[in-house]
Amino acid sequence: MKIYDVDGFPNPARVRIALAEKGATDKVDFVPVDVMQGEHRSDAFRAKNPDASVPCLELEDGTCISQCTAITEYIDGAFAGPSLCGTSAQERAVIHMMNRRAEGGLLDAVGDYFHHATPGLGPDLETYQNADWGNKRKETAAATMAYLDGVLSENTYLAGDAFSMADITAFAGLAFADFAKVAVPESLTHLQAWRANVAARPSIAG
Repeated sequence: MKIYDVDGFPNPARVRIALAEKGATDKVDFVPVDVMQGEHRSDAFRAKNPDASVPCLELEDGTCISQCTAITEYIDGAFAGPSLCGTSAQERAVIHMMNRRAEGGLLDAVGDYFHHATPGLGPDLETYQNADWGNKRKETAAATMAYLDGVLSENTYLAGDAFSMADITAFAGLAFADFAKVAVPESLTHLQAWRANVAARPSIAG
């Protein structure tokens, strides 16, 4: 199978971490997409992923799957190893809930700030910007960081005692925050300790 992505971008990083957690990185061919030149918006790429976004997973039968959560669920089910999406109904529900909170409130919020309230990827790609919306989303990201800190004051990981895709999403969100110069307050000690713990995992530290 193939994964179309850009090495180093936050959403592709989520999928790469998931693959590494499952020991399946060598089972995938990575196909680079030249986002800076607009390749993701080409007709050829949109035929695979109408979202015009990376990453995109293409299976051997030609099925294309976009959206990180969907790709991670496929990876989790296709390869052996500890589950990233949960095994019981309750685990799956809690992981999905926390993943969505980390995605919408942190990673996507930082992305909205970056693309709307900063130069982002440059005028050729940032064809519409709304600075007020971007700055509002920056506030959302800050509030979500504080919320996650509270969750981690009572749990080892965001969805309980086991590492999951929710942790992958939040970790990528904080990395994006660093890149976008959205401060991660040192006062959020539980979030900072969790981040250091996750960063030391073999799937991330290498």
